[in-house]
Amino acid sequence: MPAATGPVAVAPAPAPAAKLAAPVGVSPELYPTEEDLAYEEEILREPFKLKGWWRYLVARAGAPFAKRAVIYERAVKALPGSYKLWHAYLRERLDHARPHPIDHPAYSSLNNTFERALATMHKMPRIWVLYLTSLHDQRLITRSRRAFDRALRALPVTQHDRIWPLYLRLASLQACPVETSLRVFRRYLQFDPSHAEDFINFLISANRWQEAADRLASVLNDDGFRSVKGKTRHQLWLELCEILTKHADEVAGLKVDAILRGGIRKFTDEVGKLWTSLADYYVRRGLFEKARDVFEEGVSSVVTVKEFSVVFEAYTQFEQSMLAAKLEAAEEEEDEDEGGGRKNGMDKLSKKFLEEFWLNDEDDTDLRMARFERLLDRRPELLSSVLLRQNPHNVEEWHRRVKLFEKDPARQVATYVEAVKTVDPMKAVGKPHTLWVAFAKMYEKHNRLDSAEDIFKRATQVNYKAVDHLASIWCEWAEMELRHSNFDKAIELMRQATAEPSVEVKRRAAAEGNEPVQMKVHKSLKLWSFYVDLEESLGTLDTTRAVYERILDLRIATPQIILNYAYLLEEHKYFEDAFKVYERGVKIFKYPHVKAIWVTYLTKFVQRYKRSKLERARELFQEAVQQAPPEEKKALYLQWAKLEEDYGLAKRAMNVYDEAVRVVPNSEKMAMYEIYIARAAELFGVPRTRQIYEQAIESGLPDRDVLTMCMKFAELERSLGEIDRSRAIYVHASNYADPNNSDFWKKWNDFEIQHGNEDTFREMLRIKRTVAASRSQTHFILPEYLMQKDQRLNLDEAVDTLKRAGVPEDEMAALERQLAPEPSAPPTAPSTAPASANRMMNFVSAGVEAQAQSSRQQAANNEDIELPDESDDEEPDVQIAEKSVPAAVFGELGKRAAESKEESSGVQEAEPLGALERIKRRRQ
Repeated sequence: MPAATGPVAVAPAPAPAAKLAAPVGVSPELYPTEEDLAYEEEILREPFKLKGWWRYLVARAGAPFAKRAVIYERAVKALPGSYKLWHAYLRERLDHARPHPIDHPAYSSLNNTFERALATMHKMPRIWVLYLTSLHDQRLITRSRRAFDRALRALPVTQHDRIWPLYLRLASLQACPVETSLRVFRRYLQFDPSHAEDFINFLISANRWQEAADRLASVLNDDGFRSVKGKTRHQLWLELCEILTKHADEVAGLKVDAILRGGIRKFTDEVGKLWTSLADYYVRRGLFEKARDVFEEGVSSVVTVKEFSVVFEAYTQFEQSMLAAKLEAAEEEEDEDEGGGRKNGMDKLSKKFLEEFWLNDEDDTDLRMARFERLLDRRPELLSSVLLRQNPHNVEEWHRRVKLFEKDPARQVATYVEAVKTVDPMKAVGKPHTLWVAFAKMYEKHNRLDSAEDIFKRATQVNYKAVDHLASIWCEWAEMELRHSNFDKAIELMRQATAEPSVEVKRRAAAEGNEPVQMKVHKSLKLWSFYVDLEESLGTLDTTRAVYERILDLRIATPQIILNYAYLLEEHKYFEDAFKVYERGVKIFKYPHVKAIWVTYLTKFVQRYKRSKLERARELFQEAVQQAPPEEKKALYLQWAKLEEDYGLAKRAMNVYDEAVRVVPNSEKMAMYEIYIARAAELFGVPRTRQIYEQAIESGLPDRDVLTMCMKFAELERSLGEIDRSRAIYVHASNYADPNNSDFWKKWNDFEIQHGNEDTFREMLRIKRTVAASRSQTHFILPEYLMQKDQRLNLDEAVDTLKRAGVPEDEMAALERQLAPEPSAPPTAPSTAPASANRMMNFVSAGVEAQAQSSRQQAANNEDIELPDESDDEEPDVQIAEKSVPAAVFGELGKRAAESKEESSGVQEAEPLGALERIKRRRQ
């Protein structure tokens, strides 16, 4: 489309609706219409003001692009330095050309417009960006490169960062020549060296391995380089190694071996991959023997199992591939020989024989096979070396390494020598003395006792971390001598091991500051125990006693040593000396270690002297129980009581039991009381146990044990015919009983059915309700009709109980009529039934219960209080003869029960009961 070259001259309009006359060859649509006259006049008046032109363009925003282009051309010609006009014009031209193919004339017009704009807008980066982006989309490589160069020259350096990303996009195009791209990237690195990774990636993609390796090496040598992509130096190093190894023929000028070994020393996390990369480099160069040396160096230098697995796997693949290649080459040669005839084969054979090159045989298949098998067999050994490089002081790993060479004694000896030289006893993981012992036993196994003794002798001079290690060396040495029947030498070794160092040696060791274990080994209990066993087996009594006395003097004895010493003396009939040893033992040790000594001492003493030295035995027992803690006294007291029963006085035995139940812990008192009661019943009869039962009940036992003791006490009284005493005990035991304890209440219920009457049975039920109410957390005041209902339920319950007990129905009916309340009778009217009608067969007099009920009837409240009507639930007046019982029968419990009853009756007589209290009493 032709561009306008200047302002358009507008002639006066001949008529309002007529259009202007258009020159020939120009479309009439491009000329102003009558609607444009106002804007045309404004720009004619002020052609150098942007406002008029911009208003004109805004008003004609919907006009065709050709017409707007004419307006834009006129505007930029009038205002060539207006950035706003040029930017808007170029954007519209871009939008207009974008739908067309790149060879359309619209793109050439667009490029010309950009060139004209840059004549004045060459300092505007956005114009350059639009232009360069358009050229990039048009794939005009040469024109784009020149435009980029002009832009970089025109713009200041501070704005180059807006141009270079577009320039690099252009250089990365496949259509762009490689040399051009390289020069672009090199110029860019001069502007921003931190983006060297982009250049390296481009070089790798362009297969420029030499320059890529050089750039990577320079980056790694630059300590101030920081990756903009977040890569670590380790990753960059691995990339360099990959380039050097996979493209060894294309990279020159770099010392690949030195670079990779530097990486191995610097980056310890991926040394396995670096070793395999170095070997791969030599493989690609055809240096197979050098590659094998690298693999051997790698498997012998890595320190982790993971890295070893990587290198070893690559090593085995290398050997396998070498073997496979050789086998394939051999097959091809056989095929060629068959095709060429026998003549060639004979020529080769004759050449071999004539030239006598036996060692220059090209067929090394067997050698390669042997190498491969040898490599696989060496894997456990190589893996053991890796573990020992991790920790050379690992004793167990050295033992496992020795087992690998079971069929090769020479290798075992070399391994032991290396182990004892390498392992530091102060840093050892495990027991370092076991290496020396195993080393010596290996020589002993091959009947070389002199070498084994030399090993043990050197082992005793090592400064171990613990005394027990050196003591084990001496013991193993002596055991070896015993296995070969050198008894005197074994004893001599023990004497030498347990000999105390001289004062001069101690002074010298103290001056050095670090006291070795050789200064302490003479106090090793392990050595002395072994020594005393040897003396007991091979020596005399005097030498054995001397060893035991030396142990006691060094104060390293244990309770077992004391017992063994005493047993030795007893075997040789030195009983008093044995008892002296026991005495020394109980003075040296405290509880709980001395328990075994005391028990053995007392047992042996009683068995030896029986009643001949009874006072001395009592003193021993008294001393033993004084030293013993409470939880250990029970066994001693029982042993003491057995002594008194067998050889002393029964009264003293009871005193021992009495003292025992007072001092043993609460958890053992119940069992001790049971033993006390059983022995008292056997020695003094059943009545003697009453005092013990009373003492047990008052001794502060737990409620459960007190209840059990009361039940046993009541059963005892019942068996003696003391029914009232047994019932009083049950009443006392109810204070400790749980309402849910069916065992206690069932026993009391059975007792009342068998030995009681209606009053005692009712009293038992009342006590049970009282206990249940006292244990409950909620109390209610019931109305009168519920109280009557509760009374009726209690009556029915009593009748059912008597029925189950086998009482005849006529007697139960009489009892029910007697106990049933009469509604018409006044509350205070007593029953007039004869006393004989109230008697029941097979029941015993209630005694105290009837007296207590009559006292409650006399203590009625005389105050005039209006109470709700209630049924007559008072008990019938049963006339029962009272008989006094001697106080001695009841014991201490009877006295206390009588005193408490007198106090309660006195309180009832002193204080009249009110209505509320009477209701509570009836509920109870």
